[in-house]
Amino acid sequence: MPEAISLTQFLIEEQRARQHLPADLRLLIEVVARACKRISIAVGKGALGGVLGDAGTGNVQGEAQKKLDVLSNEILLQANAWGGHLAACASEEMEDPQPIPDVYPKGNYLLLFDPLDGSSNIDVNISVGTIFSVLHCPDDVTHPAAEHFLQPGTAQVAAGYAVYGPSTVLVLTLGHGTHVFTLDRELGSFILTTRNVRIPADTKEFAINMSNRRHWDAPVQRYIDELLAGRDGPRGKDYNMRWVASMVADVHRILTRGGVFLYPWDRKEPDKPGKLRLMYEANPMAFIVEEAGGAATTGRERILDLVPTALHQRVPVFLGSKNEVDVATRYHLDADEAR
Repeated sequence: MPEAISLTQFLIEEQRARQHLPADLRLLIEVVARACKRISIAVGKGALGGVLGDAGTGNVQGEAQKKLDVLSNEILLQANAWGGHLAACASEEMEDPQPIPDVYPKGNYLLLFDPLDGSSNIDVNISVGTIFSVLHCPDDVTHPAAEHFLQPGTAQVAAGYAVYGPSTVLVLTLGHGTHVFTLDRELGSFILTTRNVRIPADTKEFAINMSNRRHWDAPVQRYIDELLAGRDGPRGKDYNMRWVASMVADVHRILTRGGVFLYPWDRKEPDKPGKLRLMYEANPMAFIVEEAGGAATTGRERILDLVPTALHQRVPVFLGSKNEVDVATRYHLDADEAR
């Protein structure tokens, strides 16, 4: 059996092999990983830890917060305040960026995170997770504001997510492949379990919230109708639908065995360009998926090329197996040309 490689060992190897991984970025990722371990423990305790149910508060999105939403947010804020690796951080749960207190040393990076993705699943014991993205802080900025976070996804220096399921898994990209680590609870360490994971270009699985079907735009209707037609339809094969309602769980399934995830714009809330947040969900997931050989678009353009206009901006998301994402994107572009 090959020697187990811990996350720390992996990062040190990357630091030695590549000039793109400075020591302070390595240490920042380790801090985030430790915070994810703490969140994993809290999630694992469930009702025994008194963390289930609503917190009685709302986040900046106007959504009711779960107790674990609030706890996970606090864990990530506290863990990253004192390390000296960050200039500031921003959370999906908070309206404005969180500055690093003046009593702590400041670093060169900006951290964005969704502390607990899929929190509607907490009380029914379905997998949830944490998503994070790392950007450079502009060199001449000493007190970062929201505008300094508004960098395109191509500017990310690292991104990852943790899934809190039967096992706790950390998925990470530094821009040179996507790698999977599994938490060894006895050792208390994340261990590398898959190096350079690859998403198959073709798939027979898709993930979408079918309850919104009547609200979809015509290109999405066309695409899903073709999948549902199966082997007798134009695609010539049967598809299975999977939907966890936790983006980290759906994306991790795609990363493991292929598939396509869709969260399109719809007419139910036509004033919103999409449901998912560009900075906290779409950008980091697009980075991870592309580094694994997949694709990620809004249905019309590559997600990583978008120039953000707001910290909590929403976008449509189509990501996963490249050939399926290409088809769905082509249908949108065809519809645009026909208008």
